[in-house]
Amino acid sequence: MLPLPLPLDPNATNWIVHLNENLNCMPRDKQQCWKSPSIYKVPPFITDFNPEAYRPKVVSFGPYHYNEVHLRPMEEHKHRALLHFLKRSGKSIEPFFDSLRKVARELKDSYNKLDSKWMEREGEGGRFLELMITDGCFMLEIMRIATCENDYAPDDPIFSIRGWERRGPYILRDMLLLENQLPMLVLYQLFAVACDGKEDDINELLQKFYFPDEEKRFTGLGRRLHVLDVYRFGLLMGPEEVRHEEEIIMPEDMKNEPIIQLATELSEAGIKFRKSKTNSLKDISFARGVLKLPVFTVDYTTESMFLNVMTFERLHLKAGSEVTSYVIFMDKIINNRQDVALLNTEGIILGKNKAAAKLFNSLCTKVILPYNNSLDDVQKKISKYCKEPWNVWRANLNRTYFKNPWTILSLIAALFLFALTIIKTVYTLLGYY
Repeated sequence: MLPLPLPLDPNATNWIVHLNENLNCMPRDKQQCWKSPSIYKVPPFITDFNPEAYRPKVVSFGPYHYNEVHLRPMEEHKHRALLHFLKRSGKSIEPFFDSLRKVARELKDSYNKLDSKWMEREGEGGRFLELMITDGCFMLEIMRIATCENDYAPDDPIFSIRGWERRGPYILRDMLLLENQLPMLVLYQLFAVACDGKEDDINELLQKFYFPDEEKRFTGLGRRLHVLDVYRFGLLMGPEEVRHEEEIIMPEDMKNEPIIQLATELSEAGIKFRKSKTNSLKDISFARGVLKLPVFTVDYTTESMFLNVMTFERLHLKAGSEVTSYVIFMDKIINNRQDVALLNTEGIILGKNKAAAKLFNSLCTKVILPYNNSLDDVQKKISKYCKEPWNVWRANLNRTYFKNPWTILSLIAALFLFALTIIKTVYTLLGYY
């Protein structure tokens, strides 16, 4: 890495010398080797909008929030979990420490901003590796007691069934915060040592933990960056045929299609809503007047989860923008509780109508719109459908005459009177002739 530039000097001599030294140190290769972090300190221009969505409430993982006052009570439970983990594995701490020491540089490079206290060389008591082992074992124990056997005391405040019911949802939330991640490599290494090299089994543990419904599980998880990356991967996965539709390069004039209407307005235009075959957030399609959307449940953790996944997509260069695209698409068709209620009746959005509407509207504040060929193609089809004369006429008829029972009755009465008038005219003409 090149040294930082010196401050400007009035005589500019030192600056010129320093710049020439940097020039001589530059690699001949045009490619600059940049550090590739995956766990980010979220910048203020993002957190200022909703700072609490990015802060852990009960437990810290990793260095960013370590030793914050409100999180200190959990440190005692982390230590107990570490001892429990070691006892069950039948191994001392040394093999786990040696395993992580070999990848210490890679683990540190996973963080884009580390305080100097974590950067010392790793000896027998390196603080950074101690933190990785303690937090990693705690995370593995959390996953194990939630999915497998529970060998903790029945009255344990965290790991008992009752303890997990009370604190588990808060821990689950904190595990999905971008600043609160551990490199997945930590879990891989610890699990491999504890299970004598059976590293791949941790993928099954992760799926059971975050996707207990077998129908929502997937294959091809591979090696991920951290738990948030695993969860995002699960949100987007489905059968092979819906993972990635063929990319369609849209003409420039099609990118300026008008924003699609709200769900209630689309319904008035004759568009029907149905559940997609999968729960993948990419499984959105429109054909023959039917808009298919994946089922999604909104609860108190949904806001922080979405914000952190969207921020990860925004900051990590190698991440896609599929989750952000889904949220923006839903914001376009949801404005109030009536829109959510319509989707709720079809079993698409599960949760309180008002809260769900507020959620999708707030998530898109200060979000840059990513370009997504698949969803833009869906939007183009919907816009074209709504512009067809027959659909426009039907939408106007619905708004004018079928908004409420009184207008429907008035229309029926008018048609009945019109029919009587025609019959009377016909009889009059027949009598005349």
